[in-house]
Amino acid sequence: MRPAQCLSRAELADAVNAALDRLYAARDMTAQYVDARWVGKLERGEHRWPSAERRAALRHVLGATDAEIGLYSPRRTESVLADGRDGPTSGSSEIDTLDPLGDLGSVDVDSLRRHLLRAAASTAVGILAYDASRPARPAARRATSDDADAVREMAQMFSRADQRRGGGHGRAAVTQYLHTDVVGLLAADSDERTRRRLLSAAAEVAYLTGWMAFDDSDHAAARRYLSLAARLAREADDHALTGHILRALAHQALDLSQPQQALELATAAIDTPRYAAASPRERALIGVVHARALAAAGSPQVAAGALIRAENDLRAAEVGDDEPTRVFFFTEAALAHETARTLHLLGDYSGARDQFQRSVHLRQASHFARTHAVTLGYLGTIYAETGEIEQAGDTWAAALDAMSGVRSGRTRQTAANIQMALRPWLHHVPAVRRIDERAAIYLTTA
Repeated sequence: MRPAQCLSRAELADAVNAALDRLYAARDMTAQYVDARWVGKLERGEHRWPSAERRAALRHVLGATDAEIGLYSPRRTESVLADGRDGPTSGSSEIDTLDPLGDLGSVDVDSLRRHLLRAAASTAVGILAYDASRPARPAARRATSDDADAVREMAQMFSRADQRRGGGHGRAAVTQYLHTDVVGLLAADSDERTRRRLLSAAAEVAYLTGWMAFDDSDHAAARRYLSLAARLAREADDHALTGHILRALAHQALDLSQPQQALELATAAIDTPRYAAASPRERALIGVVHARALAAAGSPQVAAGALIRAENDLRAAEVGDDEPTRVFFFTEAALAHETARTLHLLGDYSGARDQFQRSVHLRQASHFARTHAVTLGYLGTIYAETGEIEQAGDTWAAALDAMSGVRSGRTRQTAANIQMALRPWLHHVPAVRRIDERAAIYLTTA
């Protein structure tokens, strides 16, 4: 293996396990196998002196000595703390590679670059072929506040494209921009105030990179970039942005049917300093996701109270408020969509239908085509669940119309859900067959 080759944590774990089997072919090495979480602990120094077998496998895979890898025995080094436990972990997930709540420490440029490299290596955008041996190249001049403004403008441009066309459009471009221009600016000289502004702007680009990956159904990459964004925002002392990003992680956890993790993240998002620092519109956004997490976790009464607070927060937002551009998409239509999803979790189908209808009526569909299609998909499902099959078909046909030109994992899932819901009528109703055919075409082309 080339020293400059970059592996994700999961890929390194697989390589180590394969090396264990090769090096100790006569033994059952199952107990020595490692996973992505174990590699993460190794990187953070929680495992300083693994077992002899694991060290041998690491040396074999990386082509380096223990010292070059950074391994040492605490018993031989007087200046370090006692070593933690070094045993196999269980229940790990590729997505859980960077704890957004427990790993919000400071970020230097080299550390940032390593995290970016790991994030890119296990995804489709890894074809950009970053060289792990090359240090981040700083900007050729001193960074200024104008640079931070320029980064935010780029983030806003990509964000508007994401809302209209989906995370599958332009994702590689925003990822490359983060890895090159943004990292270069962070490596440049700047005063403390400018550096904080740059860190905050970088956090917004990392957040958008993660959010687009989430929308493209690349959840492992989404988690990595969103977690990195949270660290950058924390380093910038940007409480409101930190809450915004934790809200995105909670949203992802909800879509992955992880209600307890979603509630933990959403609760952290509305932590007092973060909620207090946010504008009314951003408070409403993080608040309604908190309400949905509460509903998913089985706290209906608290969820209802959180919905009311989110509605009041959005009502308090006014034209001319000093609010970040990242919340431009959170309008009454967006609040109605999230409210509907919360009510549906609570079993209030009538209320959910009314809110989805309100969302469809209020939204500027041409600017928010992806969410409009998803909302129509959910509304059609509500109609089908309440026996209004003709209305469901018309609504799903409108959803497929809205998907035209959108590349999104969420719209693909909507199309797949439409096909599944249509199955009972597929061979009896010609109009249903036409909708099913349209959904199939979208799934093969999007």
